[in-house]
Amino acid sequence: MKRFKMGGVHPKENKLSAGKQIVEATLPKQVVIPLVQSLGAPGQSVVAVGDVVKVGQLIVKAGGFVSANIHSSVSGKISAIGTTIDASGYNVPAVFIEVEGDEWLKTIDRTNDLKRECNLSSEEIIKTITDAGIVGMGGATFPTHVKLSPPPGKKADVLIINAVECEPYLTCDHQLMLEKPLEILVGVTILMKAAKVTKAYIGIENNKKDAIELLKQTARSFTGIEIVPLRVQYPQGGEKQLIDAVIGRQIPSGALPVEVGAVVQNVATAFAVYEAIQKHKPLIDRVITITGKSIKSHGNYRVRLGTPMNSVVEQVGGIPEDTGKIISGGPMMGKALKTLEVPVVKGTSGILFIPTFAATRKNMQNCIRCAKCVVDCPMGLEPFLLMSQGERSMWTEMEKDRVMDCIECGICSYTCPSNRPLLDYIRLGKTTVGKIIRNRQAKK
Repeated sequence: MKRFKMGGVHPKENKLSAGKQIVEATLPKQVVIPLVQSLGAPGQSVVAVGDVVKVGQLIVKAGGFVSANIHSSVSGKISAIGTTIDASGYNVPAVFIEVEGDEWLKTIDRTNDLKRECNLSSEEIIKTITDAGIVGMGGATFPTHVKLSPPPGKKADVLIINAVECEPYLTCDHQLMLEKPLEILVGVTILMKAAKVTKAYIGIENNKKDAIELLKQTARSFTGIEIVPLRVQYPQGGEKQLIDAVIGRQIPSGALPVEVGAVVQNVATAFAVYEAIQKHKPLIDRVITITGKSIKSHGNYRVRLGTPMNSVVEQVGGIPEDTGKIISGGPMMGKALKTLEVPVVKGTSGILFIPTFAATRKNMQNCIRCAKCVVDCPMGLEPFLLMSQGERSMWTEMEKDRVMDCIECGICSYTCPSNRPLLDYIRLGKTTVGKIIRNRQAKK
């Protein structure tokens, strides 16, 4: 069974919502659409207070090449353009829409009919993806059109679809594969055409045997698509780890996947590409997992973007009484929420409720030099050293010791027997060192 070569752990999977059919979440009374929903530059609002919009209408235009358009997920009236709190606790600009009915743009095909053939050129596909605001839906939210537009002189020879879903608890991608296999595979062929490659691999961890068998059977009628079962090992879904596991190529420090001839896209992104190209539907909703050991109705829900999380949580029975922490995403890489007024956005993969006894941090102790964080780090870093440097503001040393290579998987903090907040200090270092690097480059 294939897996990446360096580090990794196998935390308890807790896939409590596995096999739960996707349920359409009820429309809220108001949606809040942040102008920042992708990696890169924030978008610019193209609507004004009092405007009436329909589902699928462009309301935020990308602020640059590395940015993404944003569309209205509901029909109704723009009630305000102000700020909202995002999952990180920051105030970000946002458009507020009061929901009135559910009127869609007539150009969007809302039927369930499968459309397999795509006659668009690579350039036309990329333009449509750009217009539709598609981003990486595994959490990183890198604009999809950017990945499909490599720098001059670089070319991919293979497409890799990330269907790993290695985060504990999350099952939205798994269920999407079970319910939309044909649409996903058509989306994969479209991405292959856009990237100008003839071979695609879909990597799926072996704890999803039903999805592996279903996609293997479905892929028989498609050319150039291979399903690759992978050993369960976190963080198998990291780009560098997935490329290593599937095709055995290692990406050099600071380099992008295209340097080794690969383009990686999330499986939910492939489905969104199918909807954009074949159904003329921009990215206005997504499937998320709502879960936790005390949740009454844990499951997988299709939610309109901009829906406040508290609105979705009410539909599953409310916040459990024993909740100590609420996380946007999974327990390893997700973010603890300051409030449930945070809206669901393109990068939201789940809402996880952690009970108080499991959410309380244990007292930090001195490092015992056990080297667990070094052995388990999938990037070959020395987290104990990076934390020590971060505590002392040794930014030059942190850059030299490759802090920017950290993928923030959280393994170091997870495995540390001394309960040291290794990732907290590494994130601090990445933020500071990143600013130093950008300032240095700007002066050249």
